[in-house]
Amino acid sequence: MARAKKAKSAGEGTPDAITLLKADHRQVEDWFGQFEKARDANKKQMLATQICKALKVHTMIEEEIFYPAFLEATGEKDIHHEAEVEHNGAKKLIAEIEESSPDDDYFDAKVSVLSEMIKHHVKEEEGPGGMFSESRDSEMDLDMLGEQLAARKAELEGESDDMDEEPPTGGRKSRGQSERRQHG
Repeated sequence: MARAKKAKSAGEGTPDAITLLKADHRQVEDWFGQFEKARDANKKQMLATQICKALKVHTMIEEEIFYPAFLEATGEKDIHHEAEVEHNGAKKLIAEIEESSPDDDYFDAKVSVLSEMIKHHVKEEEGPGGMFSESRDSEMDLDMLGEQLAARKAELEGESDDMDEEPPTGGRKSRGQSERRQHG
């Protein structure tokens, strides 16, 4: 594979893998910021739903495509394993948030803790010596991975939209629905 040092792919306007993943990070950070400022329960529910849905898609594309390519190209097991463990912790908290509502006394706290977990994870991925810098220094084809990530993301978002035809009521979702979404 050729070294991928560019910030964006020239092909079809699809961003490279790192640019795509960083854009996801920025979007979720923005929504967490909006959640912190929100006072309306419906707005909080909508933002929490958006955050959880985006993070589930993001973790899936990283775990299915980016992380295996990273591990193969770099052999950096410690970085890879820590990222996987962080994802597992976030998934558990996402499931709790999805099963609750702003009526739950712990709803805001759960979203706040998820925000802190994600900030830490993003800092580790994006920081010097992190997964993204190691990826840029490797033989990973980040342009090709960007195309794969974008295609899988679109597929997962389409599936998620199909499952969410009814707007969330702020109530609990069935365990089966939550598990189906997490496991694709």
